[in-house]
Amino acid sequence: MKPLELTRKAGMLALVAAAAAAAGVALAQAQAPDLLPLPEQKFNAAMADLGRYLFFDERMSGDAALSCASCHDPKRGWGDGQALGRGYPASENFRNTPTILNATLKARYHWDGRLDGSDAGTLVRDQITESVFMNMDSRLMQERVKQVPEYVAMWKKFRNDDPNGMRIFNVIGEYMKTVRSTNVPFDRFKKGDASALSAEQLAGYDLFKGKAGCVGCHNGPVGSDGKLHRTGVPENPAITAEPLRHITMLRHYATNGMPNYMNTHTDVGSYGITKDLKDKGKFLTPSLRDLKYTGPYMHNGSFATLEEVVDFYDRGGGAGSVLKPLALAPAEKKALVAFLRDGLSGDAVIVEKPKLPAYQVRAFGQN
Repeated sequence: MKPLELTRKAGMLALVAAAAAAAGVALAQAQAPDLLPLPEQKFNAAMADLGRYLFFDERMSGDAALSCASCHDPKRGWGDGQALGRGYPASENFRNTPTILNATLKARYHWDGRLDGSDAGTLVRDQITESVFMNMDSRLMQERVKQVPEYVAMWKKFRNDDPNGMRIFNVIGEYMKTVRSTNVPFDRFKKGDASALSAEQLAGYDLFKGKAGCVGCHNGPVGSDGKLHRTGVPENPAITAEPLRHITMLRHYATNGMPNYMNTHTDVGSYGITKDLKDKGKFLTPSLRDLKYTGPYMHNGSFATLEEVVDFYDRGGGAGSVLKPLALAPAEKKALVAFLRDGLSGDAVIVEKPKLPAYQVRAFGQN
């Protein structure tokens, strides 16, 4: 081969290699995790309308004193604003009550990830029938619903049978699809509004994706990878100091078949479900949506502010954490908090409790 031909061949090979490298970089960038704007979510309007009433109706609990909204209060970011959740009378919860904003977009439910996120109806069933939450028998629940003519009429708009069991849970789950963040600066930014985020929030977003590394676990439309991780969040002393919370935790372990549960005095997270020691201390990555309204933070409400959360991650988490220290400067921490609190929070989503229709006596034989 002549020298000129060799030169041309070498040039072509160089161009091909450069193009391949560029394509590889582009592909890697396209596949890199990132936060995403909220997608549109379809729902059955007639089901969701009835679900709204049932969500606020205290008759869905065993003692007819608690509704879903008692612990998932729209005025408190669709949580309860407490470090640790409340419980059915004579019990108290041992974990933080997560918001249900955008919950139907999550991959898994509960801090220990024990429920699949594709089935909101099963989550509702768990919350309504579990003794620590609403302690309701589904057979009694359906009879209560059938005693309200307005509810039966609303049911008939989407089904031809009577209100029953699991389908009632699905109706409330359908309503949950409507409980969504609105007018979020980050979503507007991702859709092309370059002015939606302030300069400080943009700097925080760059840190989120870069130096701080948050995006490794907090990605997708709700800011969660749907996986469980060990970050070493400190124990909330109230779990053992307050007997009703400790009893609730031990009962949770017992009913899930965890070995040696009576000698356990800490929240073991996913291990209580899987019984696999590698899962000890692992908890589900929480959503980052509407953090302005949803504190306290972490699975046990250990941190009251986002500044505390960022400081915790900057230190590399706590005992047994898989994280590494970040060495963020004070200005970088401030920018990251600005992005998390204000860039990812939209308008407060407030829904007022509807006027609930009353029971009416049913005619004999029409049960």
